[in-house]
Amino acid sequence: MANPSDLQDPSAGPVVSAPDLLALHAVRLKGLAADDEAAARYGLDPEVVREALLDHEARGWVSRRAFAGTRGWTLTDSGRAEGERRLAGELAETGLGPFVRERYEMFLAYNDRCLRACTDWQLRPDGPGRLAVNDHGDAEWDGRVLDELTELGRILESLSEELGARIVRLGGYGARFTGALTRVRRGELSWVDRVKEDSCHTVWMELHEDLLATLGIARGEEPKPRAQDDFA
Repeated sequence: MANPSDLQDPSAGPVVSAPDLLALHAVRLKGLAADDEAAARYGLDPEVVREALLDHEARGWVSRRAFAGTRGWTLTDSGRAEGERRLAGELAETGLGPFVRERYEMFLAYNDRCLRACTDWQLRPDGPGRLAVNDHGDAEWDGRVLDELTELGRILESLSEELGARIVRLGGYGARFTGALTRVRRGELSWVDRVKEDSCHTVWMELHEDLLATLGIARGEEPKPRAQDDFA
C-alpha cells in the first residue's frame, strides 16, 4: 500500500507522541476515561498520566464527568481543539499529512462494510421486510459475517502496520481487532460489538476517531468514500 514518495525520511524514525498529548488523546478516543484507562491506552505510567490530566484540567482541556455509574475524564471543546492543533503539528513537522490522508481515505472505503457486518451480527432477516434479533442459531449467517470481519481485519492490520511504522500511536489496531475476532470464534460472541471493551466494533470506531482527530476532520465534513478498487 505504501508509496515511498509520501513518507518522511526513514532515518528520522517513527513519530513518538509526547505523554501529555497521549493522555489528552486517550480521553478523546475513550470518550470517558479514568486515569488508569487513559494510561493503559498507550502503556504509560499511570502517575505521569494522572499529573498530565490534572494539568489539562487546570487549562480547561478536560473535566471530570459521571455517566451511568462510571466516572472519568472527558474532553472540553477547547481540549478537543488543543489536541487537534498538536496532532496537526506532528503531521506538519514530518510531512506525513498526505500519507495519513490517503490511509484515512482507504479506511473510509471499507467503513460501511464493517458497520454493516456488525449490524448483521445483531440482526438478521425474519421474513419479507422484517428483521429480528440474531439469536446466533443460523451458523451459515454467522459464518458469513465472521468471514467478512476476518477480511476486514486483514485490511485493518495492513493499514495499522503502515500507519504505526510512521506514527507509533496509530499502530496496534489490527492486532486488537484480530484479538477480538479470535475470542468470537472461541464462542465469546459479544466481542463483535460489545461496548467499553476492545471488540471488533470498538476498535474499528476508535481508529476512525483517531484518523479524524489526526487530520482535523469533523464527522459531518467527511469526504464521500472512494471505491475500494481505487486502492487495489
